Amino acid sequence: MTKKFDPAPRDKLAVDPKKAMELDEKFSQLEKGLEETFPASDPVSETQPKPSRY
Repeated sequence: MTKKFDPAPRDKLAVDPKKAMELDEKFSQLEKGLEETFPASDPVSETQPKPSRY
């Protein structure tokens, strides 16, 4: 009986691919927001502010 060849063990310190894709999507949304507001003095926010009471 032969063992199955495993060229390299799983890297425990590697970034999770799903999390990396989420971060890439968030980064691209921020970049798009920056392009649409350039030139402006207010920075783009990652989150939306809370609704006002008034």
